[in-house]
Amino acid sequence: MKLKTIEKLCCPFDKHDLNLQVLAKDIEDNIIEGILTCSTCQRKYPIIYGVPIMAPDEYRQIPLEQPVIEKWKLKYGIADTKLLP
Repeated sequence: MKLKTIEKLCCPFDKHDLNLQVLAKDIEDNIIEGILTCSTCQRKYPIIYGVPIMAPDEYRQIPLEQPVIEKWKLKYGIADTKLLP
Protein backbone atom coordinates (compact mmCIF):
# COMPACT_ATOMS: atom_id res chain seq x y z
CA MET A 1 0.00 0.00 0.00
CA LYS A 2 1.32 3.41 -0.93
CA LEU A 3 1.91 6.02 1.78
CA LYS A 4 -0.21 8.56 -0.14
CA THR A 5 -3.18 6.20 0.08
CA ILE A 6 -2.75 5.70 3.82
CA GLU A 7 -2.69 9.47 4.36
CA LYS A 8 -6.27 9.60 3.04
CA LEU A 9 -7.62 6.99 5.49
CA CYS A 10 -9.46 7.75 8.72
CA CYS A 11 -10.84 5.64 11.57
CA PRO A 12 -14.08 3.95 10.43
CA PHE A 13 -15.41 4.21 13.99
CA ASP A 14 -15.03 7.92 14.76
CA LYS A 15 -13.52 9.40 11.55
CA HIS A 16 -10.38 10.76 13.27
CA ASP A 17 -6.83 10.67 11.95
CA LEU A 18 -4.72 7.53 12.07
CA ASN A 19 -1.09 7.19 13.15
CA LEU A 20 1.06 4.78 11.16
CA GLN A 21 3.69 2.42 12.49
CA VAL A 22 5.53 0.87 9.54
CA LEU A 23 6.88 -2.63 10.15
CA ALA A 24 7.90 -3.72 6.65
CA LYS A 25 8.24 -2.08 3.23
CA ASP A 26 9.05 -3.43 -0.21
CA ILE A 27 11.82 -2.10 -2.46
CA GLU A 28 9.46 0.59 -3.85
CA ASP A 29 8.62 1.87 -0.33
CA ASN A 30 5.11 0.43 -0.42
CA ILE A 31 3.96 -0.57 3.06
CA ILE A 32 3.63 -4.34 3.40
CA GLU A 33 3.08 -4.64 7.16
CA GLY A 34 2.15 -2.03 9.72
CA ILE A 35 -0.31 -0.83 12.31
CA LEU A 36 -2.71 2.10 11.96
CA THR A 37 -3.82 3.54 15.33
CA CYS A 38 -6.69 5.96 15.84
CA SER A 39 -5.48 9.02 17.73
CA THR A 40 -8.83 9.34 19.55
CA CYS A 41 -10.38 5.92 20.27
CA GLN A 42 -7.06 3.98 20.30
CA ARG A 43 -8.34 1.22 17.99
CA LYS A 44 -5.60 -0.50 16.03
CA TYR A 45 -5.92 -1.66 12.43
CA PRO A 46 -3.21 -3.98 11.09
CA ILE A 47 -1.83 -3.71 7.57
CA ILE A 48 -1.27 -7.25 6.31
CA TYR A 49 0.27 -7.94 2.88
CA GLY A 50 -0.32 -4.28 2.02
CA VAL A 51 -4.04 -4.34 2.92
CA PRO A 52 -5.35 -2.36 5.92
CA ILE A 53 -7.90 -4.37 7.91
CA MET A 54 -10.37 -1.62 8.84
CA ALA A 55 -13.72 -3.31 9.35
CA PRO A 56 -16.08 -1.94 12.03
CA ASP A 57 -15.82 -3.66 15.43
CA GLU A 58 -18.79 -5.96 14.92
CA TYR A 59 -17.28 -7.36 11.70
CA ARG A 60 -13.66 -7.69 12.82
CA GLN A 61 -12.33 -11.20 13.19
CA ILE A 62 -9.90 -10.74 16.06
CA PRO A 63 -8.98 -14.46 16.19
CA LEU A 64 -7.66 -14.12 12.61
CA GLU A 65 -5.85 -10.82 13.25
CA GLN A 66 -4.32 -11.74 16.62
CA PRO A 67 -1.79 -14.34 15.32
CA VAL A 68 -0.30 -11.67 13.05
CA ILE A 69 -0.02 -9.26 15.98
CA GLU A 70 1.64 -11.99 18.08
CA LYS A 71 4.15 -12.61 15.27
CA TRP A 72 4.92 -8.88 15.13
CA LYS A 73 5.46 -8.78 18.90
CA LEU A 74 8.18 -11.39 18.54
CA LYS A 75 9.72 -10.21 15.26
CA TYR A 76 9.65 -6.44 15.81
CA GLY A 77 9.65 -6.27 19.62
CA ILE A 78 6.31 -4.48 19.79
CA ALA A 79 4.85 -4.01 23.27
CA ASP A 80 1.50 -5.54 24.16
CA THR A 81 -0.91 -4.57 21.38
CA LYS A 82 -4.64 -4.68 21.97
CA LEU A 83 -6.64 -4.26 18.77
CA LEU A 84 -9.83 -2.89 20.31
CA PRO A 85 -10.06 -0.36 23.18
